[in-house]
Amino acid sequence: MELEGTNEDAQYCVSSILCKPNRDYLIRNNGDQVKADSLKGRIVGLYFSASWCGPCQRFTPDLVEVYNELQQVNKFEIVFVSGDEDNESFDAYFSKMPWLAVPFSDSETREALDELFSVSGIPHLVILDENGKLLTSEGVQVVQEYGSEGYPFTSEQIEKLKEQELEAKRNQSLKSLLVPVAELEGKTVGLYFILATYNGCLAFNPKLVEVYKTLREEGENFEIVMIPLGNDETSFIQEFERLPWFSLPVKDRCCSKLVKYFELESLPTVVVIGPDGKTLQSNVAEAIEEHGVKAYPFTPEKFAELEALEKAKLEAQTLESILVSNDCDFVIGKDGIKIPVSDLVGKNILLYFSAHWCPPCRAFMPKLIQAYQEINKKHNSLEVIFISSDRDQTSFDDFFSKMPWLALPFGDKRKESLSRLFKVRGIPTAVAIDPNGKTVSTEARELIMSHGAEAFPFTAERLKEIEEEYEKMAEGWPEKVKYEKLHEHELVLTKREVFNCDGCSEEGRVWSYYCEDCDFDLHPKCALGGGDEGKSPEGWVCDGDTCYKK
Repeated sequence: MELEGTNEDAQYCVSSILCKPNRDYLIRNNGDQVKADSLKGRIVGLYFSASWCGPCQRFTPDLVEVYNELQQVNKFEIVFVSGDEDNESFDAYFSKMPWLAVPFSDSETREALDELFSVSGIPHLVILDENGKLLTSEGVQVVQEYGSEGYPFTSEQIEKLKEQELEAKRNQSLKSLLVPVAELEGKTVGLYFILATYNGCLAFNPKLVEVYKTLREEGENFEIVMIPLGNDETSFIQEFERLPWFSLPVKDRCCSKLVKYFELESLPTVVVIGPDGKTLQSNVAEAIEEHGVKAYPFTPEKFAELEALEKAKLEAQTLESILVSNDCDFVIGKDGIKIPVSDLVGKNILLYFSAHWCPPCRAFMPKLIQAYQEINKKHNSLEVIFISSDRDQTSFDDFFSKMPWLALPFGDKRKESLSRLFKVRGIPTAVAIDPNGKTVSTEARELIMSHGAEAFPFTAERLKEIEEEYEKMAEGWPEKVKYEKLHEHELVLTKREVFNCDGCSEEGRVWSYYCEDCDFDLHPKCALGGGDEGKSPEGWVCDGDTCYKK
């Protein structure tokens, strides 16, 4: 068999690449042998997959569905090319497939096909036309996006489907998005994309139910249709029984089409369709979290109104306005000592969202403790308040015992409002509040990771000063150096947030002499002070972490 890279003009003799001189057949999962010549005149998909591969396990059921739908045309066949490690695994996986396969025992052919079609990852689906010409080596993506409608998988068919999608968007209506449902006509409809096993969706459900019920009680023409994602029907049913709105069935083909149509990026997502069938908003989940029923009817005018209110609220923000809620007007120190929020007014505050169970939080805390101590040694004006996402009091107590600062009590209801106010989507997160109670930065964690205590007080002005200091640091340094003793390529002076020096193996920050092609870094002190016999290049002197031109 002649091996060569695939290209759009490639054409293959299907029976030749799938067989050997002593084997002219393929097999079914019941052991039947099928002559490879039977594939003549058919469109053939070569499915490179393996039982140990999670993405393969998720994609195979979708491919089975497409295959079964296309059996009526009787001109499409799939051949499984296994990447399994033993015959038992191959048999178990192949038993779920209704198509043909290269025998597992013929490892030579399977390896040759891998090389012939440049298979670098699985699942991988190569589709050949009736004459063995390559239609696409991106069959997985085509099947995921278009299903059986992509048949016969020609570029003309794919272009036709893309044009139909554009036309559908130009003439969008509720009927074009969903099967006609009389109860939805003339209403504002929320399409709620949900994964029933995802905690973010489960936490969002009560808020959405509250908004839905309130609007229904007030007689508003509002309805929700749930778009379930994933294949866990049991979890979906358990959750759906608690929810008061409509839903598409699990694994309905329309679900995947809507995901693609609306270019779904995150969960939860609630797309709002207006009474005219046009998209009003691509995702109002965050607005519902923050404003509840006040976000209705989700029009641009309403969102502009909410934005103005939010801006006014931020301008009026004080430390007490965000940390005091009814009788909750304190934080705690060691041994549970209550400290009034009023005692903290006039200080720089870091709200530290974190949890003991979170590895990145545990990794970040020593850096935060070091910055906290250095800042207060110099300025004595920073306080940190730990806002816990721990699962129980014991975990909270254990984690808090290692912190030299304050905290909200475990389970404090203010955590929810603060997370919503500062749009906390992950932990650790550190939010900087200035002495006037205004928000300075919601990315203080990243600033401390990059600059340590030097980032204080986390303002845009301070960051500008740091950048100017970095630029001044590199004044006079050569833009490029050649250090053949360690690396063959020219190294370019590059700003790098953090790196490991390939010369001394120590961590470096800010400036590196870097080779992008090889991902090779040198500290300036190594690049400029590491010439022959450890001497600095002529005209340079290196002192500590910095090299200076004489």
